[in-house]
Amino acid sequence: MTEEIIIAGFGGQGVLSMGKIMAYSAMMQGMEVSWMPSYGPEMRGGTANVNVILSDERISSPILRNFDTAIILNQQSMDKFEQSVKPGGTLIYDGNGITRHPERKDIDIYRIEAAEEASAMKMQKVFNMIVLGGFMKVKPILKTEYVIKGLKKSLPERYHNLIPMNEEAIKRGMEIIQKVN
Repeated sequence: MTEEIIIAGFGGQGVLSMGKIMAYSAMMQGMEVSWMPSYGPEMRGGTANVNVILSDERISSPILRNFDTAIILNQQSMDKFEQSVKPGGTLIYDGNGITRHPERKDIDIYRIEAAEEASAMKMQKVFNMIVLGGFMKVKPILKTEYVIKGLKKSLPERYHNLIPMNEEAIKRGMEIIQKVN
């Protein structure tokens, strides 16, 4: 099993940290992992994406052009990466700010209203964990217990009090993701 993933959106949406948590979680599950971030010079508001490869065998290269799964969090990323999903692959997107919805018929498309849900939960900072929960439902590769361990590894200790809130967000993401086609 090898899953090649791109997560793409604006800086500040938790794109890189979601990828890092996925990578830590997979490592703790005994998988081979690659985590390769890419971002512009802007800290917030610029574009950011990360390639994550999760595999049960050695990863030959971290460089990807096509993906099994694309997690898309803004329109620029949709425009750039929709066509990079392999036929038969999966595209997961948050509808907030998307003006042109995915149109492909040869991939599975899922929509998750993570921004809306984070706002309703009054927990804007867990937007990315809602999205991660949706991914975990659609692609049951990562186990929740290891994702929580991954959170502990990637969050500074002073933020460990937020882990229960993040766990709640993951569960909520699993509940609200919807298949589009």
